[in-house]
Amino acid sequence: MQRAESGAAKFWQGMIIQILIFAIFAMSYDLLLGYTGILSFGHAMFFGTGGYAMAILIGRNFNWSFGMALLAVILIALAQSLIFGVLSLRVKGVYLAMVTLAFAEMFYILAEAGDFRKYTGADDGLHGFPVPGWLSATDHRTRFYYLTLIFFVAAFLIIKRLVDSPTGKVMVATRENEHRATMIGFNTFWYKLTAFVAAGVFAALAGALSAMYLVSVTPSMLSLGRTIDVLAMTIIGGMGTLVGPILGASIIQLLGYWLERWFGASWTLVYGILFMLIVIFLPYGIVGTLRARSFQIRDGWKQLQQTLAGK
Repeated sequence: MQRAESGAAKFWQGMIIQILIFAIFAMSYDLLLGYTGILSFGHAMFFGTGGYAMAILIGRNFNWSFGMALLAVILIALAQSLIFGVLSLRVKGVYLAMVTLAFAEMFYILAEAGDFRKYTGADDGLHGFPVPGWLSATDHRTRFYYLTLIFFVAAFLIIKRLVDSPTGKVMVATRENEHRATMIGFNTFWYKLTAFVAAGVFAALAGALSAMYLVSVTPSMLSLGRTIDVLAMTIIGGMGTLVGPILGASIIQLLGYWLERWFGASWTLVYGILFMLIVIFLPYGIVGTLRARSFQIRDGWKQLQQTLAGK
């Protein structure tokens, strides 16, 4: 009985770790799409780069410490997002989405290329690379859980502080009407670039944590499918809410697990149907729709009070 309970506890602890990792990834995408209005089909590029950079640097070829590797991941993501942000943010809308997708596909092809097999493992990826003993998710899962929780809370607070700041207000203004924001005097390109860089760094952080937890990285981390996953998390939870993507990450991780158990190979079809229903009946996502309904109820109550008061 105790072994069963211990197994269940480990399972749920592992599930929560994965939810926290994808919540960081989803919050980074919400900063990009939900708050700034930038539709990117290449966000997985940063997630995958973070994972591969961590795996390579702590692996047998370099054998760096976790702290040094994490700092390098952040600096690499900073440079990568800055360069590709400058190159891609000159265009808008579907053109921007296609440009970001092209960049991500470039990294995907490089990860699969046999020329770099020594470092990336080519299409097999990297597996079983050495992880610092004190951070091993196998031997010290609780310790890794708290580490992931700390990074999640830090990411939430930093992004929350950013979106609530004057810079964040300009990002929202850019999302709503970029031309008007420009006419007022704001250089919207630099605000979009700020969001792009911040989102890239947090996505890379999530990728690095994923690599450490799974002790595995594959080219799929850089794929369009991974970007679609985080897009779905953001839409289901509610864009521009920050809390919504956290809820979306939780729902998709849990839903994916249970649907696969119940429906086997057909689970993706059921998932697609459920996703369509959520989009149709909750057009602003779960959190966004609840907020909209609460505003309607509050406004209706005020009007009723004014009517009863004879105003």
